[in-house]
Amino acid sequence: MMPPVLFPVAPVLIPVCRSNSHFQVRRIYCVGRNYAAHAREMGGDPTREPPFFFQKPTDAIQVVLPGTILEHAYPPMTANYHHEVELVAAIGKGGRNIAAGTALDHVVGYAVGLDMTRRDLQRAMAEQKKPWEVGKSFDHGAIIGQLHLASDIGHVALGAITLTVNGQSRQSSDLAHMTWSVAEQVANLSQYYELFPGDIIYAGTPENVGPVVLGDLIVATIAGLDEIHVRIVA
Repeated sequence: MMPPVLFPVAPVLIPVCRSNSHFQVRRIYCVGRNYAAHAREMGGDPTREPPFFFQKPTDAIQVVLPGTILEHAYPPMTANYHHEVELVAAIGKGGRNIAAGTALDHVVGYAVGLDMTRRDLQRAMAEQKKPWEVGKSFDHGAIIGQLHLASDIGHVALGAITLTVNGQSRQSSDLAHMTWSVAEQVANLSQYYELFPGDIIYAGTPENVGPVVLGDLIVATIAGLDEIHVRIVA
């Protein structure tokens, strides 16, 4: 029997498309600067250097259900809050030192995600050569739609990835422009961490990230997946 728990925490669950099942999140990994144009706009080197990763807390997840608009609170301590639309890959089979050629065997599905960022705090920490956590790893900073199983839709490698704010185009690219494919991300990440079912990877954002303010409506889309709708509220 399990011993008594003082403060039990509910599992973080992502609904699975066309199913009553849910995917329980273990860890959130994020890939930085995985599109060359975004690397340039952030002042980085767009060449194909090894990917780098950071994490968000599991309870940062906010799920957007199909046909709904998620009300997402503008976070404290920032005056420059940015959207970043990203493909999210969900790990269904763990491992360490996974080969890129078999890495997609470990991916169970995909979703549309938003890596929300307190850009002013991120930049301030970077300038001081301090960790990014306050800019990236905060409450509700990992928005995600429902999970589409790879067994239903195949593995997502090509197709439009877009984001609009109040109907105006902000981000528009193609998954083919990722510097490191999902398979390469999984392989590289598994050299640093043992991956487990329940891990998810935010696969990087294309160029033209930018600020949102109260009242803005974000619509994020990836070809073949559900679009997600998010309203910024107080």
